[in-house]
Amino acid sequence: MADATEVKAPWYAAYPVARTQTPAAIDRAQLLDLIKAPQNGSKSYVLVDLRRIDHEGGTIRGSINLPAQSLFPSIPTLYALFKAAEIEQVIWYCGSSRGRGNRAAAWFADYVEDQGDDRMQSLVLAEGIKGWVGAGAGYVAMMDEYEKDTWEEK
Repeated sequence: MADATEVKAPWYAAYPVARTQTPAAIDRAQLLDLIKAPQNGSKSYVLVDLRRIDHEGGTIRGSINLPAQSLFPSIPTLYALFKAAEIEQVIWYCGSSRGRGNRAAAWFADYVEDQGDDRMQSLVLAEGIKGWVGAGAGYVAMMDEYEKDTWEEK
């Protein structure tokens, strides 16, 4: 029988601590400019929403959802896909981008560095999706499946 006082390790404890302690960041105004810029058929960035059970209320337009809890083993494959697609910026976010967002951006930055790639950047979205939604109508307009009620409850 398990001891009731036993504390379960967080999901990320199963993976190495990133060498990158403070990943580079992008602010929401910079990201909004990227989203609104003409693409000429392809984008040079990818947005990764790391939320899992809290993935509700919408997502920033064009994001893919890769829950942080299953990310680390997928990093080599993601890098290969992004490299083949000529992605220059991989932008990670979660609710606040203080935990999962920073961790994912740091792990990916380490991998990019290990590949000797000086073209691809791994960035965390400052203040995450909560900051995006809180910035007002111009940002909310650039969301898919936005649910106002979800954000008013938070």
